[in-house]
Amino acid sequence: MHMIPEAIDQILGHLIDHNYLNEQRFAETYARGKFRIKKWGKVRIVKELKARKISAYNIKYALKEIPEEDYLATLDQLVKKRIEELGTISPVEKRKKLASYLLYRGWETHLVYEKIREI
Repeated sequence: MHMIPEAIDQILGHLIDHNYLNEQRFAETYARGKFRIKKWGKVRIVKELKARKISAYNIKYALKEIPEEDYLATLDQLVKKRIEELGTISPVEKRKKLASYLLYRGWETHLVYEKIREI
C-alpha cells in the first residue's frame, strides 16, 4: 500500500493491542475449522500450522479445541462413509485404500490401523 514504516508500525501495534492479530486465536480457530469442516486429523492440522510458522505452544493449545469424543466419532463416520464409497472391491484393496485415505487426511497411524483391524 506504499505506506511509510512508522504508519505500518502504528497500524500493526493497534491491531495487536485490540486482539485482531493474535497467533493463538488464529491457531485455535484454524484447528477447530479444519477438523469440523474438512474432517482433518491432528497430524495434518499440526503440519499445516507449522507451515504457517505457528509456535509449538500455540499448536498445543489449538489441539485442545478438539474434544476427544468428537475426534473419535468423526473418525468412525469417515471410516463408514469411505467403506460405502469403495463398494465391492476386494477386502485387501479396501483396507489399503481406506488407510491411504485416512492417513492423507492426517489421522494418527495407530488410530487408522486400529480401525482397519476392526473391519
